[in-house]
Amino acid sequence: MLTPLEPVLFNAEFEPAVSTDRRRTPRAPVSLDAKIGRGGLDRTLCKVTDLSVHGARIQTYSALKTGAMIWLTLPVIGPVVATIRWSDDFEAGCEFQSPLDRGQFEQLVTP
Repeated sequence: MLTPLEPVLFNAEFEPAVSTDRRRTPRAPVSLDAKIGRGGLDRTLCKVTDLSVHGARIQTYSALKTGAMIWLTLPVIGPVVATIRWSDDFEAGCEFQSPLDRGQFEQLVTP
């Protein structure tokens, strides 16, 4: 006599083949006062909350549009050109047009 097949349950762990971290280099948590704009009255204050050689996360007092190019004036380094890659209310992630060199990065993340 044939019996119906019983379902077999098993537990398997797996590791995804693709990393979900899209960053090229790790970011360092920081709290840096910076400015958006390049001289004149169009400058606005912002705070850099994490930083890598390729970009930064910033908090602003006004919303930024994804795709916009900005001048981000960093302490010690001065102005760098950056593109807004994502924006959520008053926080945004930007990618620097030219990466910071290792010395500049170390100056900014070392207390």
